[in-house]
This record gives sequence, structure tokens and C-alpha cells, in this order.
Amino acid sequence: MNTEKKKINIKFNVLAIIAIIILCFAICPKTLQNDTFYTIRIGELILNNGIDMKDHFSWHENLPYTYPHWAYDTGIYLIYHLGELTSIPDGGMLFIYLSTIILTCILGILIYFTNNKLTKNKLVSFFITMFSIYLLKDFIAARAQLVTFILFALAILFIENFLESKKKWYLLGIILISIAIANIHIAVWPFFFVLFLPYIAEYIIAWVAQKNIIQRLKVFNKKDIVKSLEKKISKQKDELKQEVLKQKLEKAKESLILEQEKFEDVKQKSRQLRDKPYKIKVRKENATLWLVLVMIICACTGLLTPLGSAPYTYLGKTMQGNTTASISEHLPLTLYNNKETMVVLALLLFILIFTDTKIKLRDLFMITGLIYLSFMSRRQVSLLILIGGFIFSKLLAYLVEKYDAEGCKKFISFMTTIIGKVCTIAIVVLVAFAIYKPKINNQYINSSSYPVEASTWMLENLDVENIRLYNEYNYGSYLLFRGIPVFIDSRADLYTPEFNGNKNEEGKYEGRDIFSDYINISSIGTYYETKFEEYDITHVIVVKKSKLNMFLSRNSDYKELYSDNNFIIYERNM
Repeated sequence: MNTEKKKINIKFNVLAIIAIIILCFAICPKTLQNDTFYTIRIGELILNNGIDMKDHFSWHENLPYTYPHWAYDTGIYLIYHLGELTSIPDGGMLFIYLSTIILTCILGILIYFTNNKLTKNKLVSFFITMFSIYLLKDFIAARAQLVTFILFALAILFIENFLESKKKWYLLGIILISIAIANIHIAVWPFFFVLFLPYIAEYIIAWVAQKNIIQRLKVFNKKDIVKSLEKKISKQKDELKQEVLKQKLEKAKESLILEQEKFEDVKQKSRQLRDKPYKIKVRKENATLWLVLVMIICACTGLLTPLGSAPYTYLGKTMQGNTTASISEHLPLTLYNNKETMVVLALLLFILIFTDTKIKLRDLFMITGLIYLSFMSRRQVSLLILIGGFIFSKLLAYLVEKYDAEGCKKFISFMTTIIGKVCTIAIVVLVAFAIYKPKINNQYINSSSYPVEASTWMLENLDVENIRLYNEYNYGSYLLFRGIPVFIDSRADLYTPEFNGNKNEEGKYEGRDIFSDYINISSIGTYYETKFEEYDITHVIVVKKSKLNMFLSRNSDYKELYSDNNFIIYERNM
């Protein structure tokens, strides 16, 4: 690479990183998400008491808790605590917000360099990275999934680098990533192995195609028939029967010759198809066998956590429970309500169908699997955007290289000029401002979504440790953050039989189904008073616009103690 080209590449990389940081800053939400509140308190609990696999924040007695992202919880609390030690107002919340920005910037830069590694085209890598970051905006929050996005992208980079360079230290990096995910976010640890499957599947299919197994078996079968007939002839003493067998032998030999000719023809066509594929490129990477070994090793890394067997059982229990049918992010994807994803899928199909773009078999497997997972749960759309973006980059880079490689180089050169830099940054700033503008006046805690003033009132006027408060799911985490024991919060699995009960003889879990009771109470699917009596509820806090409040406000047995614009607190007099 000549000196001038190196300078252009460095300038473009610097420009790309600045633009990525600006966009990452714009998409980061300032208002904290529900899960972040319990994350802070659990991190504090772990540092003070360790991991005892018990719940300490609801008033239900003896609920076991898995601590599914204990390492992330601990890290977030340390960041929060560091901010609290400063004299900055809301310093803890500010530090969490800043940590989210930093992690998002790391993710964006990593996506760019991974795309660049896979495509060898900086312009395509830049635009696809910016587009991917924009599409990921709804999944960016102070949650463990943000760290796992980084680890998944890093895993793809390490796998691809290993297959290209054969350097073994990349394999060590993959194993360390597996250990990290098993401790940071065990719910997605099983999905880590999905990354290996397309590579292994491609290797198997390539091996079968290269060896022409089916045709070989046909030849082997014909040879076996010939040998069998030759043995029969040698043992047969009856000349008439021997003559009949000889005729069959001649036909079998002719059939064998035809089959061998077919085998050679198929082998030749198969070689030509591999060298010049029509649409799908199938390549046998011998280094993939190392990935199989690494995947087996990674399967054992689930033991390297303080959570026992949880990495192997957590996802299965979650899928068996009813939380996935009631929580928005776990519901199946509907393209009509996800138009951005629909546009991306349409573009992908257009490129594959109406251009001569070729796709690697492993990429086809990967994108197909990710689309399937996304339709099962909209939460997995994030992985489709993240990993699917790498595949989309390769397809687009192929088109650019084939139809206008020189124009691409000229455009890169223009972007590194003073005018090009100014124009690029100006466009990015305008887009970023349009995204950030609605969030300018946002607070770290949205008082219309979380009972900020109501919590203060309860702490000042109620003996919160000795009441049984019924609250709603969406703000339970904020209540426990404030030190108020809760009926339920967004640690949904904690409140299901799969996690707090045991299997019976029929293989079903028996335990406390607090989550279902909450769903039925909040939707008026059951008479609330029956459940309140069962749980011995003494106080109730609800959103004013909720269905339940329509009934409580008309029930003389419920005394209104507090009310603001969004929340109302009742005392149950029974």
C-alpha cells in the first residue's frame, strides 16, 4: 500500500469514528429503563452480601433468585456508586448514562471495523455501520444486552479472523467471550452457539459435495453387485444357471461403468460449480474443525459461573413459562409494526434475486436462522440487525466492487478532503440532532412512568417494611430501587413456578405463579379482591388510567391515601 493510500485510509477511519460517535451519542436514551433500577440494587446487594440465590426485594417470602446477569449488575452499581460519590446532582444516574454512551460508541466502532474486515470496503462499511446503529436505537439501554451486543460482534470478528489467518489466539478470545456472556447475561448464552452452526453446516455440506458421497455410494453398490455375482458364478456348478449369472454379471458391469462415468461427470460439474457458483458459494474451510473443538470447550464454560447449572437451564425454563407470552419484547415479530426491518429484508431479497450477487452458504444459513429467531421473538431483531448487517455489508460490497469500484475509491478520496469532511460531519450532525432533539429535556427518571413523588410519600408516611403493597409490573423495579418491597417487578422469571418451584411427577413445575396472578388482576381477568385476600394485600399503588383503578376508585373498602397526576395509593380496609 503506497503512502498516499495509507493517509487516505487513516483519514477516512478517523472521519468514520467521529461520525459514529456523534450518532451513538444521539441514539442513547437519557431516561433510564425499567430494568436498570433493579440492576443497581442487585449489584449493591452482591457486593455487600454475595450471591445467595435468594430474592431480597419483594415481600414474598423465600423466593429463590438466579441472578442472571450478576456481573453486569455489579459493574453498573459500581458506576452508579462512583457517580454518587461526586458532588454532581444525580451523579449516579449521570454516570450510568455516560457508561451507556461509551458502550454504544464501542459497539459502533467495533461494527465498523468488523464490517471493514469482512468487506475490505471502507465506504460500504461506514454506511452500513451508520444504518445498523440507527436500527439498533430501540435496543440501546443501560441493560446487559448492550454488553452482549459488543461480545457477539467481537465473536464474529474473531471467528472470521481465525478462518483467514489460522492464528490460534483468536480461538482463546472466543472462549473468553463465552465465559463473559455466561456471567454477564445467561439468557443469551445459548444463542452464542448459534454463531458457530452456519460455519459447521457449511463445512459438512462442502465436505459431502466434495466427496460426492451419494454418487460414491451408488458406485460402491454396483461394485458390490458385481463381486456378489462373481462369487455366485464361481460356486455355481450348473452350467445353465451359470450362464444366466454370467449374463447378469455383464449387465452389472455395464451398469457399473455407466455409474462410474456419471460419478466422474458429477465430480467435474461439482468442481466447476464450486469454482464458479451461480448464487451460493460453498467453501470447505478445514480450520472449521477447530471451531467445533472451541464450541465444545465453550459448552463447558457455563460451569465457570457462581450460578451453578443456571446457564444450561435458564433459557429453557424461561421458554416453558408464560412470561414470554405477556412481555412485549418476547412477542413474535410482525413486519407491519416493524417497517424498518421489513425494508431491510426487502432490500436483501432484491439483491439476492435481481442481481448476480453471490452469497456464502454460511451467510445464507446465518441470515435465515436470524430471521427465524426474529419472527419467534422481536427481541432477537437486535441480533438480526447486528449480525445480519455484516452479511448485508458483504453483499453490498460485492455489488460496489463489480459495478463501480473506481467510483467508490473516488468518493472515499472526496470524503477525506476538507470539503468532504465538513459535508459528512454536517450531515451526521443534522441527523443526530433530529434524533436527539426530542430527548433534550428528558430526565433520568420519567416521573410520568415511575412513581417518584408517590415513593417519597410512602417512605415518609408508611411503614414500608411491614405493609403488603400491590404494585404494577412496569414500575416495580423503581419501587425496589427506592427501598420499597414489591409485589412484582420486571425480574419476571422470579415470579413464575419454573423458577420458584419444583417439577412434579408429570414433569410440570409446581410453585407460586405470582406473574400470572398479576396479569389476571391487572387485566381484570379475575376478581381482584379474591387475589388481594389470598396475598393479604394492605395497600395498593396503581396508575390512574389503569383498569384496576376504575374499580378501586368506586369501592368504599379502599381508602385513597395519596394522589398525583399519574399515580394513586389506596389503603385496603378489610
